[in-house]
Amino acid sequence: MSDEWRRLDARMLAVHPVQEVVRLLPVLIGVLFIGRGGQGQIWSLVGLGLAVAAGLLRWFTTTYQVTADHVRVRRGLVSRRELSVPRDRIRTVDLTSRPLQRVLGLTRVVIGTGRADRAGAEGVTLDALATAEASRLRAELLHRRSGSSEHAAPLVDVLAELRPSWVRYGPFTLSGIAAIGVVVGSLANLLNEVRLDRDDFGAVESFLGRTAAAPVWLLVIGVLVLTLVLVSVLSVVAYVLAFWNFRLARGEGVLRVTRGLLTTRQTTIELRRLRGAEVSEPLLLRAARGARCSAITTGLRGEHSSSVLLPPAPRVEAHRVASDVLRDPAVTAEELVRHGTRAHSRRYTRALSVAAGVTAVLAALAVFAGWPAWMWQVALASFPIGAALAEDRYRNLGHALVNGKLVFRQGSLVRRRQVLATDGVIGWVFHRSFFQRRAGLLSLTATTAAGRQHYTGVDIPAAEAIALADAAEPGLLEPFLVRR
Repeated sequence: MSDEWRRLDARMLAVHPVQEVVRLLPVLIGVLFIGRGGQGQIWSLVGLGLAVAAGLLRWFTTTYQVTADHVRVRRGLVSRRELSVPRDRIRTVDLTSRPLQRVLGLTRVVIGTGRADRAGAEGVTLDALATAEASRLRAELLHRRSGSSEHAAPLVDVLAELRPSWVRYGPFTLSGIAAIGVVVGSLANLLNEVRLDRDDFGAVESFLGRTAAAPVWLLVIGVLVLTLVLVSVLSVVAYVLAFWNFRLARGEGVLRVTRGLLTTRQTTIELRRLRGAEVSEPLLLRAARGARCSAITTGLRGEHSSSVLLPPAPRVEAHRVASDVLRDPAVTAEELVRHGTRAHSRRYTRALSVAAGVTAVLAALAVFAGWPAWMWQVALASFPIGAALAEDRYRNLGHALVNGKLVFRQGSLVRRRQVLATDGVIGWVFHRSFFQRRAGLLSLTATTAAGRQHYTGVDIPAAEAIALADAAEPGLLEPFLVRR
């Protein structure tokens, strides 16, 4: 590719203004309603013109350059800014097309690097290029070896595709709660800005008045049922929008994830940067025998949207995908080593201590401060709940070393099975609290440049933890070990 500075695709002149108008739409509507004597319409049109001008200005002031060593982007008119990223730092290249961009044949290119995917950092975004040009740029950035190209490395191995029946896991993700919060907040701000007269909504006030006269218990049940229905419906909608047409495929040296209904997204991950996989099971999703799978790869945080290898799906599918991606069925089938009776007792001690503390405080307040007695009586339920939680947390504890891969499992509210290649481990951290020392336990943390950068096995017997670290990386601990 030549070193000349180039502009984004000219068709973005039809997209950027629309994006700016949509972004300022609540403000424009508020100005339209607040203004009096026609001034609202005038100022609304002025705001609309400014939004369109800002969208056009984005195209005229943005250029990019791709050289043999760097990718550079220049933005801004008054304050000029240039972002430069070395090509050897590139980890992933995401291609995203929003609905209007899909109609115009455009694609947004997001270049992920080791720094850009950390919180608070900024990556390289080209919004947007022609779809063919974006695909060609992705191939060049991710296939740097001579003679290598996407066409020479077709994605022939399809590891997973979305099945319509998986949509049933949508409600168990609770993603609809965020949607409800956004909708309610936007409506509240809009109603506050436009200052509508309450007399215009007599029917609504009449309905609310009759509802307020109903028994409290009936109102509570009605609100809970309505909330549950809304969250379930919106969660299903969010699931379909995010993961429809999901497809995970493997080619020569790469994994490719394609997903999205209205907005399509393609993420390409180099296998040479893959260090493992994680199967996570949030409590509600676990109750439905579901799970999700994500990649542990350098340059991407764990839970990052670019690391998704499988959306919420049957647990057996998540385990299968993790095994297929790592080319090792044993990493999900191997029986894990339990952490022993002391770790078991520690779980119960912590859970029951919290329950006893809360109950004692509420009982003291009832005696000395006149608080209702039913509060500490209800708190007694925390003992069986805590015991059940402690047992579940212990059953989920485990570790193993399988074919050069370290496996940790832990958690209750979110159970995680983390598989990390030992050649990706760059160090070990042994942590022991006061109570862990008394119980002869410790927490073993494997540090790595991939994913969350650290993965921990909790409450492992001290001798087992040291032996596990030594077996995973022979020689790394040798200067610190005293062998008997």
